[in-house]
Amino acid sequence: MKISITDKGSGIAHQFAKAIGAKIEGRYIYIPESKGSGYITGFSWGNELRMMIRYYHLKEDVFIERTNELAEGQEDVVFLLSGIFPSPVQPQVQLSAEQVNVLICMHAVSSVMAMPSNTSFGSITIAVSRQYLRSLFGKIQHPIVESILVSKDNFVFETAISPEMIKTASEMLHQPVPESLENHYYKLKCEELLCHIFALLLQREAVPASSMHISDIKAIYAIKAHLHLHLAEAPNVATLAKTSNMSEPKLRKLFKQTFGKGIFEYYQTVRMQEAAKLLKEKRFTVSEVGYQLGFTNLSHFSRVFEQHIGMKPKKYSVG
Repeated sequence: MKISITDKGSGIAHQFAKAIGAKIEGRYIYIPESKGSGYITGFSWGNELRMMIRYYHLKEDVFIERTNELAEGQEDVVFLLSGIFPSPVQPQVQLSAEQVNVLICMHAVSSVMAMPSNTSFGSITIAVSRQYLRSLFGKIQHPIVESILVSKDNFVFETAISPEMIKTASEMLHQPVPESLENHYYKLKCEELLCHIFALLLQREAVPASSMHISDIKAIYAIKAHLHLHLAEAPNVATLAKTSNMSEPKLRKLFKQTFGKGIFEYYQTVRMQEAAKLLKEKRFTVSEVGYQLGFTNLSHFSRVFEQHIGMKPKKYSVG
């Protein structure tokens, strides 16, 4: 199912709801049973801050072609926290999980949002005006923060979901206050999430961010997708640079700038996250997981796993 939507600054939730025949009750948009299950909800605080919670799954693939037409001078930054909620449906329904991360980018670009069928979506999107962001974080001196607050160039940063973010998001999903206080409560929680995101960004090297053309962003994300699809093969940076039409130094710099990790470090992190998933959720043995992910030496696999996960794979699998 393909949907074309134009966002003029108020978000796309209601247009999306209309396109799929969703029922709107108050601030909730309920996915019709014929299309899946779950809901979308959110709040808007004028032009300075908007928030949307997606907590649903779909029975068919949906592709949204999104064009943004913001008011003159309106510069919004989008923080998309994906995979921050548990699956919205019963455990017996087998669903794929969306990638768990925080994506930070400028709002004023056209984009395609792909929502595959039988995938659990549990995310929070926060759109913030730069003026409001500067009122919150303008005194912080760090190159990445400065890029987010003032850069005229395209940028994209991605970071992990921290335990603190998961705790805050859980409080938003099961909010404890009366309806009359919801508006104020959710605004505070949005600011709390932004604080946790900036706290992670401040841990990165204080290196000035290079400008990124939209083609650079697409190339970096194509490499990310390649790494996720080939976890049993160590990345060859020379080959990746050639296929992305970049020099090796440029590729290394832009990749680390975007994800906060070098290519091999990022690959190894994702590889161990997949190992943990196979051990805990799929109940594979340690040797099955090690060999599946390209290790020929299980002792080496055990050491790498412990470095990333904090315990040996055998202990993790029975924990």
